Amino acid sequence: MWHLRGRSSATAAAAALHKPVAHLRLLLAVSAWSGPLLPAAASTVAAASTTTRGGPSPRAGVAASAMPSSPPPSAAEGTTAAGGFRLTEPSFLESLMPKKEIGVDRFLAAHPEYDGRGALIAIFDSGVDPAAAGLQTTSDGKPKILDIIDCTGSGDVDTSKVVRADDDGSIVGASGTRLIINPSWKNPSQEWHVGCKLVYELFTDTLNSRLKKERKKKWDEDNQEAISEALKQLNEFEKKHSKSDDAKQKMAREDLQNRLEYLRKQAEGYDDRGPVIDIVTWHDGDGWRVAVDTQGLEGNKNCGKLADFVPLTNYRLERKFGIFSKLDACSFVANIYDDGNLVSIVTDCSPHATHVAGIAAAFHPNEPLLNGVAPGAQLISCKIGDTRLGSMETGTGLVRALIAAVEHKCDLINMSYGEPTLLPDYGRFIDLASEVVDKHRIIFISSAGNNGPALNTVGAPGGTSSSIIGVGAYVSPAMAAGAHCVVQAPAEGMEYTWSSRGPAADGDLGVSISAPGGAVAPVPTWTLQSRMLMNGTSMASPSACGGVALLVSAMKAEGIPLSPYTVRKAIENTAASISDVPEEKLTTGHGLLQVDRAFEYAQRAKELPLVSYRISINQVGKSIPKLRGIYLRGSNACHQTSEWTVQLDPKFHEDASNMEQLVPFEECLQLHSTDSSAVKIPEYIMVTNNGRTFNIVVNPVNISSGLHYYEVYGIDCKAPWRGPIFRVPITVIKPIALSGEPPALSLSNLSFKSGHIERRFINVPIGASWVEVTMRTSAFDTPRRFFLDTVQICPLKRPIKWEAVVTFSSPSLKNFSFPVEGGLTLELSIAQFWSSGIASHEPTCVDFEIVFHGISIDQKIIGLDGSEAPVRVVARSLLASERLVPVATLNKVKTPYRPVECNLCSLTTSRDRLPSGKQIIALTLTYKFKLEDGAEIKPHVPLLNNRIYDNKFESQYYTISDSNKCVYSSGDVYPNYVRLSKGEYTLQLYIRHDNVQLLEKLKQLVLFIERKLEKKDFIQLSFYSEPDGPVVGNGTFKSSVLVPGEPEAFYVGPPSREKLPKNVLPGSVLVGSITYGVVSSFNKKDDQNQHAPASYSISYLIPPSKVDNDKEKGVSSGKKSISERLNEEVRDTKIKFLSGFNQETEDDKSSWMALVASLKSEYPKYTPLLAKILECIVQKATSDDKISHQKEIIAAADEVVDSVDKEDLAKSLSLKPDPEDEEAQKNKKRMEETRDQMADALYQKGLALAEIESLKTDESTEASAKDAFEENYKELIKWVDAKSTKYGSLTVLRERRCGRLGTALKVMNDMIQDDSEQPKKRLYDLKIQLIEEIGWVHVSAYEKQWMHVRFPASLPPF
Repeated sequence: MWHLRGRSSATAAAAALHKPVAHLRLLLAVSAWSGPLLPAAASTVAAASTTTRGGPSPRAGVAASAMPSSPPPSAAEGTTAAGGFRLTEPSFLESLMPKKEIGVDRFLAAHPEYDGRGALIAIFDSGVDPAAAGLQTTSDGKPKILDIIDCTGSGDVDTSKVVRADDDGSIVGASGTRLIINPSWKNPSQEWHVGCKLVYELFTDTLNSRLKKERKKKWDEDNQEAISEALKQLNEFEKKHSKSDDAKQKMAREDLQNRLEYLRKQAEGYDDRGPVIDIVTWHDGDGWRVAVDTQGLEGNKNCGKLADFVPLTNYRLERKFGIFSKLDACSFVANIYDDGNLVSIVTDCSPHATHVAGIAAAFHPNEPLLNGVAPGAQLISCKIGDTRLGSMETGTGLVRALIAAVEHKCDLINMSYGEPTLLPDYGRFIDLASEVVDKHRIIFISSAGNNGPALNTVGAPGGTSSSIIGVGAYVSPAMAAGAHCVVQAPAEGMEYTWSSRGPAADGDLGVSISAPGGAVAPVPTWTLQSRMLMNGTSMASPSACGGVALLVSAMKAEGIPLSPYTVRKAIENTAASISDVPEEKLTTGHGLLQVDRAFEYAQRAKELPLVSYRISINQVGKSIPKLRGIYLRGSNACHQTSEWTVQLDPKFHEDASNMEQLVPFEECLQLHSTDSSAVKIPEYIMVTNNGRTFNIVVNPVNISSGLHYYEVYGIDCKAPWRGPIFRVPITVIKPIALSGEPPALSLSNLSFKSGHIERRFINVPIGASWVEVTMRTSAFDTPRRFFLDTVQICPLKRPIKWEAVVTFSSPSLKNFSFPVEGGLTLELSIAQFWSSGIASHEPTCVDFEIVFHGISIDQKIIGLDGSEAPVRVVARSLLASERLVPVATLNKVKTPYRPVECNLCSLTTSRDRLPSGKQIIALTLTYKFKLEDGAEIKPHVPLLNNRIYDNKFESQYYTISDSNKCVYSSGDVYPNYVRLSKGEYTLQLYIRHDNVQLLEKLKQLVLFIERKLEKKDFIQLSFYSEPDGPVVGNGTFKSSVLVPGEPEAFYVGPPSREKLPKNVLPGSVLVGSITYGVVSSFNKKDDQNQHAPASYSISYLIPPSKVDNDKEKGVSSGKKSISERLNEEVRDTKIKFLSGFNQETEDDKSSWMALVASLKSEYPKYTPLLAKILECIVQKATSDDKISHQKEIIAAADEVVDSVDKEDLAKSLSLKPDPEDEEAQKNKKRMEETRDQMADALYQKGLALAEIESLKTDESTEASAKDAFEENYKELIKWVDAKSTKYGSLTVLRERRCGRLGTALKVMNDMIQDDSEQPKKRLYDLKIQLIEEIGWVHVSAYEKQWMHVRFPASLPPF
């Protein structure tokens, strides 16, 4: 998912709606908008221009003009003669929702009925709010949104549990709440499916934050009231008993103090996890209905009752939605799947989708100037952003969205999501999207990305996929003056600075067209505002999509055959040129969309074949890779002529007729080159259905250094008005070579105005590994903001990108350093932000120096194999003298796991059935891992991680849970670190595909658990100049000076055994990083070395554990005879057998009793035996006569206690044995075991006495039980700490019996916090009982909400 960098303070409020995800960018920047028709304070909203207009003259090496396109539209009416821009109220409102820029005004003036009517757009995004302004009806009165679907599963609720109503018409919901059924609801079967969900799991982080503040305010009021009452009780007690030394009164005072302290601690540790909502679904005889109980949301039991809810059904059937409460103002819809066993509660996961939908198609009958581009179009909302992942898209969501778009017979898809990719035009989603376009004729439009201004920054899918139209972001003078509220608008429109640029890695153009990239559009009701300013290619894409929807509307109305192929050709060949510089096609694509001209084109082309030309290129002499353009990037490629074979294949839709369309197809094309001196081609080709090849010769030898862009295109000889029928983009980057020691490039007196970009292409010297940059600015008045980007392209790898956003408040100097790859061309892009300094007439003067440094190593990845041997490393400096100062740190440990369980199942719902009819299959892999101590961990699946679009599998969603089914973390493509306590955990990994054979291969998929070491446990490795250094300790290597060309070697030693982290399994790998150099003096602080930014991976394999010989020695030691030891072994085996004895039937019980009697006779008063008997009785299933069972426990416990010589035990425990006396140590250990067995017996007896006391009603018996309990408790505290985790429950019962609920609660809380194991439900249940007995209703409600977090009934659906 795309996001913008360098946001201004004006965007801070809304920026929180989109938490950045590692490696990802959301396609927008956001600026707060507080009410209709009022502009936001967004004068510096993050955006930028990538044109060089307004800067120095064109750079050397500008090629001949590319195929000309239409001129740009005329300037807005508000432009004055002096070049300033003035707004009237109507033009201001128009600028908030820009449409003139793409010719919508002209088109609708000529064709008012073609305003999108008949066009259906699928919005692949974060979920559209059906309650948002302008999204209820179309311009002709039809429903605006036909369906709303959560394709991610983030709102899924398991409703497979079926209940029936009681006689009073109530049911028990999945949360345990008793719910009243509305008697008017029809349910012939009387079966009610129930489920529940924590409502915060459905909301965005921003909404949750607001709700938590408002709910905490109310909770604080209740808690403060309880504190005041507790303080009052304490003060009254102290007045009454001020001088009393009575023990009971001291305990009573302590109890009141504990109550007060508990309430104060609750306030400090308050963490609202939100209320639980109950979901009930049933079949009313005609269809499935769902109702939601939301009583917990507003804190008013009279609001949100289930019986008062107006039942919903699948949104597409009745198009109704609900609101959770007035407090959240969040709308939702419901969809029921799998015969009522699954309910999807659909909410949006950010305002992004609603804003996008509003740009494309909002209809405001009372504010027509704020209409979207196509107010007559209808929508379906396909939520691909997963709420669980903070709006990140998932493969599951993407594929389900495509299924929905085909099912609804959509005309267009808009997708304002994306990210960088490893391989262009590759992956499962790309394959399925191409099928949707080619077979089902859906026009797919997507944002190109927000990673500019550097080249090669277009992302997937919009900028890298042949079947998808990628859109760049344009800002016009009107938009700048109105929506962005700049003081002075630019004289001409431009591309935003951050808009991604082409070409793609395989040479394709990358950006297809441009459209306005900002708007004030509707946002969800939960934001408590109606509109908001956002900008990004996320906004450009729906602007273009709305424009194409107008075209679709017109073509349908006039009977023109509708095809993505002809529509794309129409919009590309009629786009208005934004710049005359050929290279700017990589920025703007073919130009700014012009709807009216595209329609004229479509009208003329209605009789032409519905065909698209697919281009596949490979260099002569090479079979791979197959390319979509020619891209020469590097000095070697530019110093020789190259020849390329172009395979030109006409692509018809899959339903095309062989005899009527394919066989007769024949086109004679005249080939053109935009520069015949550099690009040579044949003059004509004849193309039939089976395609045709031709060769292109590119000769860049004589061109100047820099960026050059050319095109080869074909013109239909019979209809030249069609413009280019196909294009072969040719990008040539000829870098400059540097000299000097070290190599450096100095750029002096560069002059920058708003939006100006300077690019330099440098052949990074072989041997370079990092760069040091100095940037100095001068000669300006107002603050200036710059984007600095560098990009290197490496095969089968995402672009290597470094970026910085720098603000100069006054003339000054700044320094940077970053890693580079030697031998690869580096693009350096320096851009003044499009709106920075826009009102100033003073250009910014910039001096820029870039210096290359490097230390070459013979092995970039160092692996220590777990032995004592070091690894030899050879270092060289090829550029200049460098200081060699190696530093290596191991700071993480990776442990491999294989699944303990795997499950393949075919998914049954229609949302998981591909358009081809194939059902998607899910593979669920279960992994188990254990942490001996709390740690920060992250799962890592090497095969799948870090790839969404360029991945052949569509899901890699995982959850990490404990034995209570509490989910601590979930993730997908980019796993996150999570802090876990000591304990055992389960990780479930969910992978989907329709090919079962592929999934079968993943059944033993290796997964790593990566654990961060605590900082104190980081391992700093040592370096040596001798091979025996790690063992002998001699020859330590610290630093050296490398002379160019002269190698120097040293050894990296393994970590010492003492430094290895504890509890790490053999076969695990310690990982970290190693650096070799230091940056130059400009970055030094306090004479400390700053390590060079170039770092490399280093690892150490954990070897097998050492053999413990002490155990073997212990077996042969001892003074007992063989006969004695044999008898002991037999005895211990018999005792062990007791616990495995089955007692299900009466005969079994009789046999067990006989065995017990026999063993007691054989081993009289043997404490371990009696303790085992007690353990078996406690674990035995309770009979109907509970009192008899408790008495049996008491009797068994008494036998254990009586078997112990207490005086001897006390004496033995009081003595400190000689640490060198082995027998004395063993005897001490036996005595401690005996003490623990006796203490456990006293503990179990106390619990049994308390249970008898609670069951009996006879007062005399109750009094005797109390006395016995107290006597037993006093005996227990003689031997152990009765407040410890093991025995604390008895102390809680005692304090509770004595009415000291505050003390009981304190002991219980200490037990829970001190417990090293995972939470125990019985402890929390008892804690809630104590709180309720005290009468703290607000605390009880808070703890009950947490119970649904700690102890959910089941794991959530994937």
